[in-house]
Amino acid sequence: MTTGPLPRARQVPDPADRIRYGEEGRSGATPTIYDIARECGVAASTVSRAFSRPGRVKAETAQRIRDTAERLGYRTNPLARALPTGRTSMIGLVLSDITNPVYFEVIRGAQSAAAEAGFTMLLADTQESGELERSALEHSLPVVEGIVLGGSRMSDSAIRMAAKQRPMVVLNRLVADVPSIVSDSARGMRRAAEHLGELGHESITYVAGPEASWADGMRWRALREAGTELELKTRRLGPYPPTLKGGIRAAEDLLGQPNTTAVVAYNDLLAIGLVRGLARLGVQVPEQVSVVGFDNIFGADFCSPALTTVASPLRALGTAAVRDLVAQLAGAPVRTGQAAVLPVRLVVRESTAAPLTRRRGASRLRRMTAPVPAGSA
Repeated sequence: MTTGPLPRARQVPDPADRIRYGEEGRSGATPTIYDIARECGVAASTVSRAFSRPGRVKAETAQRIRDTAERLGYRTNPLARALPTGRTSMIGLVLSDITNPVYFEVIRGAQSAAAEAGFTMLLADTQESGELERSALEHSLPVVEGIVLGGSRMSDSAIRMAAKQRPMVVLNRLVADVPSIVSDSARGMRRAAEHLGELGHESITYVAGPEASWADGMRWRALREAGTELELKTRRLGPYPPTLKGGIRAAEDLLGQPNTTAVVAYNDLLAIGLVRGLARLGVQVPEQVSVVGFDNIFGADFCSPALTTVASPLRALGTAAVRDLVAQLAGAPVRTGQAAVLPVRLVVRESTAAPLTRRRGASRLRRMTAPVPAGSA
């Protein structure tokens, strides 16, 4: 039997360091904490602490490690830093449908505010599905510091449960005990009803969006109240998917509604789809039916006729939500119970006009009251 000195024990890197930095200790194109440790003559765990808990490493050693890391081009992993500190400098923006242009400006506003505060923004699309939304939250909550939830299709109780795990701000929905920011749907619907009433319409049909949408319920309620105050008849048609196809479907159903001269749609996509669908069926907008949308999305003035719509402050919604979330993360008191309300405005374009009967009556009136030419009997 051969005898001799025992082989030197192989130093096994701390598994926590491998998890923390996602490295296996190999030298290569991308430097690792092990490369820095060799250069500095310290243990890899010391390098780990220098980045995650600098107060536990001598100042001289920590500075040498940082200088070496910079020279080698080492970059720390934000998810790695999150393990000991709980801070990732990332926030999540969860939206019901990122293909809906209503979110273009919301995303821009949120992204701008996040960058301004030193945060990276993660974006999740839930495709109008409460199930996908829950899944997105389940996967993102462990790696973000807070969540902005836009157009949620989950129940209030599910939202509150998620908000207990991470700071949260909800857009265009009021949820008890969770900070919320909404556009002024009541004022917007009031202005739309006033505009149509001033044109001479006596009734308004509301083309509804998703049943699970809090904003849809608020807009319908606001339109009914405005109709009562302005002595306008209101009725509801739907619900429909908040898409172009949903609007085309609504156009077919609208033909079964007698004496329809004016429509307010849940959102602009529905309104634009409605205009297209009516055109295919031979109904002219606004000559036979006036159409009003909601949100003033990118492209609302590209369609023909250009869409009259209630303009929501989309970019401001995204900006305000992220700033509110960042303030929470900095320790500001959580504001709940009443949503922050941002103002809206009515943008009048070409899809609304006086009803045909009103225009004919006005023409007759002009003919009857026209001045008599000089010399006529």
